[in-house]
Amino acid sequence: MRKSHPVRRAVLAGAATVSGIVLLLSLKPASDPGSAQAAGGQLPPAAAGQAPQGGVNGAVTGDAVQTQYGAVQVRLTMSGGKITQAEAVQAPKGGRSDQITSASVPRLNQAAVAAQSADIDAVSGATYTSAGYKKSLQSALDKAKASAGGAQGSGNAQTVTGDAVQTQYGPVQVRITVAGGKITKAEAVQAPKGGRSDQITSASVPRLNQAAVAAGSAEIDAVSGATYTSAGYKKSLQSALDKAPAGGGSSQAAGSGGGQAQTRTLTGSVAQTQYGPVQVRITVAGGKITKAEAVQAPKGGRSDQITSASVPRLNQAAVAAGNAQIDAVSGATYTSTGYKQSLQSALDQAGG
Repeated sequence: MRKSHPVRRAVLAGAATVSGIVLLLSLKPASDPGSAQAAGGQLPPAAAGQAPQGGVNGAVTGDAVQTQYGAVQVRLTMSGGKITQAEAVQAPKGGRSDQITSASVPRLNQAAVAAQSADIDAVSGATYTSAGYKKSLQSALDKAKASAGGAQGSGNAQTVTGDAVQTQYGPVQVRITVAGGKITKAEAVQAPKGGRSDQITSASVPRLNQAAVAAGSAEIDAVSGATYTSAGYKKSLQSALDKAPAGGGSSQAAGSGGGQAQTRTLTGSVAQTQYGPVQVRITVAGGKITKAEAVQAPKGGRSDQITSASVPRLNQAAVAAGNAQIDAVSGATYTSTGYKQSLQSALDQAGG
């Protein structure tokens, strides 16, 4: 057999090496997830897969979460079921908090868009802000998921988190799972704790959870010996039902003669003000606000007079304007600001 020429062997070996390199390059991902995150625009495919499905579009505002240094509240902008922008509409401020907020919030915003979920790392040195951010982000995602589930059909299970309700002994917050228009599961993600509260919570919350599923509404009895926890639970449960579209217990078909206009009751997030919380509930029909009411407003002392004078005017203005672009009531600046924030969050849930 004739031996191969040395030059010929070298040429063949070189060609094989080049072919191998070309093959490896062709298998390399077109974009690097790390660089996509750094750019802040393009999302890696794995992250995009974690976004709420169903083509959710528009703004969704999470619940305001109270931390040791102030409230944190996240608003998401969604497009096609993906988070395209995250921002903190409330964050701790004043003194040292200003520096911590300015350093941590932009990083948390970027992380939320990159992860497409609330499973993000806390920013070093901003533990409380990070924890509050993640909770509010999760509640916004829950709302987006509920909205997507309602668009896809009532047979899909939806997880909806109610507002955190402050009680004399600590916050109460309820999360429910709704399927086929019924509550299939209820749980308290926040409840009073510490000292005597631990015993009361462990005895009352399981009974309240069971009652919520059985009743399918917030019309449940208070547990004896747990009056404050029961009242907070019912308020948070009602806000979760308000957020659950088409079959969560508060949406109705409206109109006569078989009309298909849908009436929905939506409760905005609690907005903390210098004089107390403000929370707005609206009724929407045919894409218009037909009723607005403040389910929470500053009270006690001078606040009673200010609230009674300003809230009816704010309610009337909300219905007339059909949006949160309403004028503040003179002499009630803080109440007006809180009202508009909570009203906007209710409108976000309604998709407008």
